[in-house]
Amino acid sequence: MMVTAANRLRAAMAARSDATHRTGHRTGPADWVLRAVVSAHVIAIAGQPVFAGVYMSGDYDGLRWHAAGADAVTYVGFVQVIVGIVIWVRLRQAWPFLAASALLAAESVQYFAGLEGALWLHFPLGVMTVVALVALFVAVWSRPLRRRQPSRSGRERGGRERERSGREPSARESSAREPKRQGADDA
Repeated sequence: MMVTAANRLRAAMAARSDATHRTGHRTGPADWVLRAVVSAHVIAIAGQPVFAGVYMSGDYDGLRWHAAGADAVTYVGFVQVIVGIVIWVRLRQAWPFLAASALLAAESVQYFAGLEGALWLHFPLGVMTVVALVALFVAVWSRPLRRRQPSRSGRERGGRERERSGREPSARESSAREPKRQGADDA
């Protein structure tokens, strides 16, 4: 039997699906919202080179479409930053916020470079922004986000009780775990 790349891909996808099923890591609502916003961002930014090309070929309405597209890309970028903040707070994952912020900063510089006619900056920054956004698109669609576990110091302060019962340990439970300290007059 001939082994093809498609057969290897099917086997890898089945193994990944089984691992997801065993570990219980499923795609949650935050993942779907992030995926939707990043997808909308990719769609909005994909039109920008097309509109710029229409303008550069002599159709001046293309510039109006390019400006409207720049506004849409910027608005979706702000929404993506807000989604990144929510994911950071709820899932303790900072990378979506940091990536969205870096993209928004690049898009803002590109926006103003375009307004000023600084095409030497506008064109290359546009290419880099599209590439970065496509890379982010691949990252958010490749695997679900996972909630980060509390730090070690959080575990020392009752994190195990919180994990088992879903509640904070009482003062009595916390003091029962702490070793008795000997005072100066106990020795």
